[in-house]
Amino acid sequence: MQTWFRRKDIDRVTVHEEGRRLVPTLGWPHLIALGIGAIVGTGIYTLIGVGANLAGPAVLLSFLVAGIVCACAALAYAEMATMMPAAGSAYTYSYIVLGEAIAWVVGWSLILEYSLVVSTVAVGWSGYAVGFLKGLGVDLPLWLTAGPHAGGLVNLPAVGIVFVVAGLLMAGTRESATLNAVLVVLKIIALGIFVAIALPHFDAANTQPFMPYGFAKSMGADGVERGVMAAAAIIFFAFYGFDAISTAAEETKNPGRDLSIGIVGSMIGCTLIYMVVALAAVGALSYTVFGNSPEPLALILRELGQGKAATVIAAAAVIALPTVLLAFLYGQSRIFFVMSRDGLLPRGLSKVNARTGTPIATTLFTATLVAALAGVARLDEIAALANAGTLAAFIAVAVCLLVLRKRDPERKRLFRTPLAWAVGPIAIFGCLYLFWSLPHRTQLWFLVWNVIGVVAYLAYGRKSSLLAVGKEA
Repeated sequence: MQTWFRRKDIDRVTVHEEGRRLVPTLGWPHLIALGIGAIVGTGIYTLIGVGANLAGPAVLLSFLVAGIVCACAALAYAEMATMMPAAGSAYTYSYIVLGEAIAWVVGWSLILEYSLVVSTVAVGWSGYAVGFLKGLGVDLPLWLTAGPHAGGLVNLPAVGIVFVVAGLLMAGTRESATLNAVLVVLKIIALGIFVAIALPHFDAANTQPFMPYGFAKSMGADGVERGVMAAAAIIFFAFYGFDAISTAAEETKNPGRDLSIGIVGSMIGCTLIYMVVALAAVGALSYTVFGNSPEPLALILRELGQGKAATVIAAAAVIALPTVLLAFLYGQSRIFFVMSRDGLLPRGLSKVNARTGTPIATTLFTATLVAALAGVARLDEIAALANAGTLAAFIAVAVCLLVLRKRDPERKRLFRTPLAWAVGPIAIFGCLYLFWSLPHRTQLWFLVWNVIGVVAYLAYGRKSSLLAVGKEA
C-alpha cells in the first residue's frame, strides 16, 4: 500500500527534463482574461436557462451558493498555486501532498471536468451560432446541428469550433492568450448591453413565486430533480474556470504574484457580473418562458421586442464563447501533458514543440476526444457530470491546503489563504453538499468513471510512473 501514497518532492516541483518543459510567456493580465474568459461563458449565456428551469426565480440563490463555495475553493487554489508553480493544478498539488493514487483519481476527475466542459460549451456555442445564422436567413439542416438525442445526426458546428480553438492553442500560448483577452472584452460589452436593456423591464411579478421548488433537492412529478440546490449543483459549472488559471502556473512569468491576482481577481469580478445578469434576466421575463432555451438571453431580448439587440447578443456569444473553449481546452491539454510527463500516461504525449513551445500532440489528442463528445452530447447531462469531476478536484485542493498548513507550517507562502481553517472546511463540505445535490444518475456515472480510472491506474500508471521506476523528474 505504501506505493499508492508515494509523493513527489515539493522542492523539485519546478525541475523538469529538457524537451518536456513549458515556456513562461504569460503575465497577470493574460491570467485574468483567461479566468474571466473561462468563467463568464456558457453558465450565463446558456445554463441560466437550465438553472431557472430547476429553481425558478430562486436561481439567484443558486448562483450565490455556488459562488460562495467557489470563492473558498479559489482562495485555496491561490495558496497552492503560488507554493507549487507547476502545470497540473489540483493533480500536481495532490501528488505532492496526498500521494500518487489520490493524485491519479484527481487527475482522472480533471480529465472528466475539462473534457466535458469543452463539450458542453461547444454545444452551447452551436445553439447560438445556429440561431444567429437563422436570423440572417441561413437555416442549417437539423441533422447537421444536433446530436441523436435531439433528432439529428451530429452537431457539426460544435465539432468544428473545438478544432478551430485547438489550432489556436497549437500556434502558441501567448498568441492565443492575447486573442482571448480581446474576445473577453467583447463578451463583457455584450452582457452590459443585455443588462442595460433588460433591467428597465424588471417586473417583481416575474419573481413570484420566488422559490417554487423549495431549497433542497427533491424529485418532481415529471421525474426531474429540482430545487435551489439542484440548480446550484448544475450552474456551479458557471463559476469554475479559475482552476484553469492554475494549470498555467508553469507558463507564468511571475507565478508568485500573478497567479493569486489572476485567480482571486477573476473570481470576484465574475461573481458580480453573474448576479447582475441573473437579476436582469429573471426580472425581465418569467422563467417558464426561457427556462428550456439553449439561448436564454437572446430569447429574453426578442420577447421584449429587441430583435436587433438579440442578434447582437447572439453574435457576441458566437464570437466570445470560444474563450471558454480556449481556457478549458488549454487546461485539459496541460493535465494530460503533466500526467504524461510523470509517466502515469504514455510519455509521448508530453513532448513540447521546439518552435511553438506547446504540447501539440496532447492538444490534438484532447481536441479529438472532446469533439467526439460534443457531436452527440446532451447539454444538461454533460454539464452535471463535469461538475462532479470539478467538485472532487476542489475538495482535494482544500484538503491539500489544510494538510500542508499542519505538515509544513513554516514553508514560505507568497499568498496565504485568510482564515484557512474556516475557508478550507467550507470549501470541502460545500462541495460535498453540491455533489449530493447532483442528479443520482450523474453520481452513478461519476462512480463508474472512477472505477474505470482505478483499473487504468493499476494496469498502467502504478508501474509506469517516474516514481515507480525510481526517477523524480
